[in-house]
Amino acid sequence: TGAIGLYNVGQSCCLNSLLQVFLMNIHFTGILRRMTVPPHAGQKNRNVPYQMLLLLEEMQCGKQKAVFPIPLARCLSVYRVKLFVQHDAAQLFLTLWNLIKDQMKKPELVEELSSLYTICVQEHLACQKCSLETKRKSKMLTLPLPMLDADSCVLKTLEDCLQYFFRPEELTDHNMCFCEQCGRKTPFLQSMKLVHLPQTLTIHLKRFCFGESSYVHKLSHYLPFPQDLDFNAILTENQCQADNNEKASWQYELFAVVAHSGSTSCGHYCAYIRSLTECKWYCFNDSQVCQVSWDDVKCTYGHSNLNW
Repeated sequence: TGAIGLYNVGQSCCLNSLLQVFLMNIHFTGILRRMTVPPHAGQKNRNVPYQMLLLLEEMQCGKQKAVFPIPLARCLSVYRVKLFVQHDAAQLFLTLWNLIKDQMKKPELVEELSSLYTICVQEHLACQKCSLETKRKSKMLTLPLPMLDADSCVLKTLEDCLQYFFRPEELTDHNMCFCEQCGRKTPFLQSMKLVHLPQTLTIHLKRFCFGESSYVHKLSHYLPFPQDLDFNAILTENQCQADNNEKASWQYELFAVVAHSGSTSCGHYCAYIRSLTECKWYCFNDSQVCQVSWDDVKCTYGHSNLNW
């Protein structure tokens, strides 16, 4: 029936933006609709995915331009997700994801959720003295990409950020690691290789960073990203640990952008989302929703006076 907004109920723009990204993803809502409904009223009030399902049904069945996410916000407050707080989108996304996954009771749905969102990488550590190598696989919810290199120079495109993230790094001087074979601290080469990418890939541009005296500041510089992204064209063979069948699925179309305007101490979030059923872009700015063009989405590439 069209895109529906969410009223701001206490500096909830960050929460609203993330909820819209979850609920506009038909692959996610397909899983949500198959969840086991908690049997008791108290359990229903404390169950995050169930409250998301109720919110989705209210948004889809109602005829109003926006709905109040108060029952879900009240549910989240039980798990220390507070209103009237400036949240960081990447941290809140991880919090929501963990709550959703932990409270989905069906193992098959948890597996589908993981397949939908979870990234798998293999971490490599190699001693530069004796070539002893250790490998460890780990899972991530987002790819946290730096926007500056080691010399604090600006990385100019999303592709540059991805290549820098997967580059090998020498651990020397005070960063040396203990080598069991050498029996002492030695220089190591640290690298990360991509093993698996999910159906919905989430990239986190690290625009908030620490400066001198632990002062947090925001990087607002321009950084373009494409509508289509093929990891096979960006990463080298040495940066991947996957077979050809896996790599064949590493092609993506941009689905959503969660954007922040303002400073680290005072700001506002909104979401640009491409409807998977209509193939149209919308801007979700709390209760205000409007159709936009790709040129409008490109304003989220960044500049100091970002507005919508």
